[in-house]
Amino acid sequence: MIPSLHQQSEELRKDNSSSLELTELALQRAAAADGEGARVFTRLYADAARAAASASDTLRSAGIVRSPIEGLPVSIKDLFDVAGETTLAGSVALRGYPVATESAVVVKRLIAAGAVIVGRTNMTEFAYSGLGINPHYGTPRNPWQRDADGGRIPGGSSSGAAISVTDGMAVAGVGSDTGGSLRIPAAFCGITGFKPSARRVSMQGVLPLSENLDSIGAMAPTVLCCAMMDAVLSGEEFVAPVAHPLRGLRLLYPTNVVRDGMDEHVAASMQTAVAKLAAAGAVVVEQDVPAFNELAAINAKGGFTAAEAWTWHRQLIAERKEHYDQRVVSRILRGKDMSAADLLDVLHSRRRWIAKVEQQLAGYDALLMPTVPIVAPKIVDLQTSDDAYYAANGLILRNPTLINFLDGCAISLPCHAAGTAPVGLSLAAAGGNDHRLLSIALAVETLLKQ
Repeated sequence: MIPSLHQQSEELRKDNSSSLELTELALQRAAAADGEGARVFTRLYADAARAAASASDTLRSAGIVRSPIEGLPVSIKDLFDVAGETTLAGSVALRGYPVATESAVVVKRLIAAGAVIVGRTNMTEFAYSGLGINPHYGTPRNPWQRDADGGRIPGGSSSGAAISVTDGMAVAGVGSDTGGSLRIPAAFCGITGFKPSARRVSMQGVLPLSENLDSIGAMAPTVLCCAMMDAVLSGEEFVAPVAHPLRGLRLLYPTNVVRDGMDEHVAASMQTAVAKLAAAGAVVVEQDVPAFNELAAINAKGGFTAAEAWTWHRQLIAERKEHYDQRVVSRILRGKDMSAADLLDVLHSRRRWIAKVEQQLAGYDALLMPTVPIVAPKIVDLQTSDDAYYAANGLILRNPTLINFLDGCAISLPCHAAGTAPVGLSLAAAGGNDHRLLSIALAVETLLKQ
């Protein structure tokens, strides 16, 4: 079992460990020749991390603890600005471009909270895929069946962030989520991933994919860990969530769209989880969410992501198209053919769509669904076939994307039996319900671990 942030923080508080010891262990794992570190990190901050850890230990010895994550090693996704460095976002197309003059707001908040940033994590190039495959820096292998047939995908786009946590290279990984980029890797790798309401965390200094859909959050071992990280990232004072009573909790489990293509293992894991919830007194209502059937048509021409990605990338593509992952650039190019009217259609349709979904959710505490309907595919199967790559990408992004379009908040919790393929159970709510959702998730997490 991966130690939680709370457990690590307690060890520091009791003087059973030091930040420098935790950081050295994380760096050793990142540098291990037989480990995933070379594929997990695009840049390792070994010297800076040791210095930050030593400073944290000194402050703690003087009775100064800046936050609940004081002295804990964390990783940051490769799309956050760090002063003095060029933000590459898992690509090579931006090599040689100007460096950032200041760090992203979230990076500043992590440093101010006393977190030890161990490095930048690998990702799908420019965050434009849910698979986590990267032809430039390699693909971090999922901890499940890692040594079988070349391994399985970690999920994306925050691929390195997830493996930095599962492999003990960081206690939490900070990433972004435009269509599931935190929740998908969490589901595939057996950890917890929280996507807050988009407006909750500043995007200043973050290389965007879609400004209408992007949000910043973390992956970590538990719900409490994610709540601790969310407080830092959002600039709030941390207040530990209190588990919401399960008895009488009303959960909507859609029967349409989100279960399409669900494999037997995910279906069985979800069925077991739903049975546990019902036995604990929760009311799980299974019914259609008609608006979910409309989303594919609304985004048929590429939606916000294609339009906004094309806007940001069009000059860089003109200059360095050959340096892109061709599977990524082909998706960005879809935005080239979208007109202003097409984009306005998506904007207007989104408002109507959100109203419909929120109206149906009004009688429920949260939405329940499988984070991803299948277990992690093999890397080689997707690397060698464009058809398999695009089919898997669409299926894997489908469920999480619903919540980004809703402008909501969501969390993925492990719900599989020990020793089996990781499966994520997703809880979601309308935007602004983050604290309530974390309380619900805490209760569900406790139940699922029994």
